[in-house]
Amino acid sequence: RPPEEDEEEAAEVGWQEKLFSQFEVDLYQNESACQTPLDRQYHEEILKLQRAGGRKNYRIFTYTDHDRFTNLEEHCQKVTDSHHEVPSYLAERMANVRRRRQDRRPIEASSLKSKIITWEPSEEFIKNNHVINTPVQTMYIMGDLGPYGKLGHREYEHVLCTIKVDGNGVITVKPDFTGTKGAYRIELHGEKREVWKYTIENASVQVQPEEEEREQCVFRDLYSRHKEYLSGLVGSEFEMTLPGTLRLFVNGEIVSAQGYEYDNLYVHFFLELPNQWSSPMFQQLSGVTQTCATKTVGWDKVAHFCYPFTLEMFFTQGDESEDSLPQWPVLYFEVLSLDFWQRYRVEGYGSLVLPASPGLHMLTIPTWRPVELGTAAELRRFFIGGSPELEDITYVRIPSTFKGERLSRFGFRTETTGSVTFRLYCLQQSKAFLETSALRQRMQSVLDRLGGFSQQSSVYNVLEAFQRARRRMQEARESLPQDLINTSASTV
Repeated sequence: RPPEEDEEEAAEVGWQEKLFSQFEVDLYQNESACQTPLDRQYHEEILKLQRAGGRKNYRIFTYTDHDRFTNLEEHCQKVTDSHHEVPSYLAERMANVRRRRQDRRPIEASSLKSKIITWEPSEEFIKNNHVINTPVQTMYIMGDLGPYGKLGHREYEHVLCTIKVDGNGVITVKPDFTGTKGAYRIELHGEKREVWKYTIENASVQVQPEEEEREQCVFRDLYSRHKEYLSGLVGSEFEMTLPGTLRLFVNGEIVSAQGYEYDNLYVHFFLELPNQWSSPMFQQLSGVTQTCATKTVGWDKVAHFCYPFTLEMFFTQGDESEDSLPQWPVLYFEVLSLDFWQRYRVEGYGSLVLPASPGLHMLTIPTWRPVELGTAAELRRFFIGGSPELEDITYVRIPSTFKGERLSRFGFRTETTGSVTFRLYCLQQSKAFLETSALRQRMQSVLDRLGGFSQQSSVYNVLEAFQRARRRMQEARESLPQDLINTSASTV
């Protein structure tokens, strides 16, 4: 019996279960309106329903994956709610790609895999392969919200729920099952402005405990097999460092160089390993970036290199390291420019002590270059290129050939140039990090002394600040009148 004025209806719908609407009943009961095999199948099912007493649903019906509504709904997706929206070329191409289960033959699949390049792709091939084609089955649960006694009009059809199942077994229900927020609302746009409320509940049969436990066993077996497969690919042996050895990885990047005089810059760099440090045979400790043109950012001309490099080195603790201060590796670099006439100029030298702590470090290192006095040297640098260069680039800090106690650079003229920005990701590996014995304490003391250069520099900075404050105090005292100084002294 049709529902009365209370207009309440409940229906239990299965996956891809077809519930006919009043419009479809009126359409498919005439055999002359049936054109496709699916239409004729619906015609026979409707005749069976009428012989069995009619359909049980009135307002609630469904559109399955094979219905024309599903094709139109996927094709007519819009980005905005404007009625005058014109879909772009890409939107039309994407709308034509229906993510359906494609029944391909095994022979066709093997032939497609064997073809690396398809020289003459067809339209269907382009549609199915220009996106990630994950097969999806779709189903719509609809509601006929027309006035009582006038069911079957398309303008009153509204989507109550959309259910999708992709090839990976993921079920998507939109909107979700009704929870604590209450029923969903649909407000009609008309004279009466009726408001309809509906709820969506999961009516599936709960899984029995025995079946759930059996399923968990299958999952555990699958995961264990996959774990064994991955361990077979990776290998069971994990490379560990020897006791008393520190392994240092540096994934670095030369980000940019800024503030230099000439254009078309490139950076040449190399790593110096002090005593007790070593590197693998395959490791390259030097490199050259690409030549990069500069662009104006603010007041500076900046060359964005984004040049990555990787360094791997080992520190082996020896007996002599107990008394002497171990050194940390140093990265030396020079910035050069190269113009159209193949004239190159040294733009700056700099050095960078690798960070002693693991993690991310952003460092901007200022550079300098040697300067030769006289106008002729600057004219030579401008017109024919070339400039004074360091024979040993380690002269930036302490020359590798220096053996004395004090290094004097009196008379060596330099000029401050631009700066180079580095991004360094440092990682340290040592077996001592896993130990709780004296070996860990010994390695920790070595690490502390390896970072001693930063502590020493901080002490030097404090001393220099104290000396500057003392000089300012003396200058201020000398500028005061003598009678004020004598009076304050006698008062004290």
